[in-house]
Amino acid sequence: MISGASGTGKTTALSQLGRAHELAARRRYPRERGRLPVLYATVPPAATPRMLAMEFARFFGLDFPRRANITDVVNSVCTTAAHTNVDLVLIDELHNLNLATRTGAEASDQLKYFAERLPATFIYAGIDVEDQGLFAGTRGRQIAGRFTVIPASPFSYTPGADRDDWQALVETLESMLRLRHHQPGTLARMGEYLYHRTGGMIGTLSQLIRGVAVLAMEDSSERISRELLEAVPIDYAAEQSERLTAPTKSRKRRNRAA
Repeated sequence: MISGASGTGKTTALSQLGRAHELAARRRYPRERGRLPVLYATVPPAATPRMLAMEFARFFGLDFPRRANITDVVNSVCTTAAHTNVDLVLIDELHNLNLATRTGAEASDQLKYFAERLPATFIYAGIDVEDQGLFAGTRGRQIAGRFTVIPASPFSYTPGADRDDWQALVETLESMLRLRHHQPGTLARMGEYLYHRTGGMIGTLSQLIRGVAVLAMEDSSERISRELLEAVPIDYAAEQSERLTAPTKSRKRRNRAA
């Protein structure tokens, strides 16, 4: 179970794990065209057991009439999962489950039932799940006894491995850019600035780079610069973090710009 604040990369971690596992499975079973090793579903707000089951069904592209009962939906999902050899189930937005309500508790039971029916590893991700009451009561104790919590937190920028990890992340995102005149290494050289600008949050960094790439295309420059990065608004949490951690000169420059 991956738990942490918003923007710390929980969904990114889930998707990368799913991608790596699927590629490995396809290499291991190259002739099995119908194999679908990874199932990904999001817990909808105020989820009910039926809503949760329909999320699983939607992933497989299964259609049901409105009057179909939940037993039919669940059986079809489990049959399809078995037929396609699903062995990894990724559940995102777990914080949408509220065990204090009857529907939330029943939705939790539905997840447990899927885990018992499917021969697969289940991985959950959600915002600060420890503080959402998911480990309280009888059902919560069952969840706590089945999962290991892996904390997701902002990147650190201390010298050494932490800083190297941040630089590697920046370089990876930069390598995905397809701007005609962008000079490779431009963002990597601004690693410290990007860290203070985003508070070490992978979600904010991704949005910042995506936003500046759009601006670079709109103004036809097709390249990223520090000035263009300054023009991209960031989320409130990262903005407050920057005010506290950014070097004094950078803060003064941004205050003058404001």
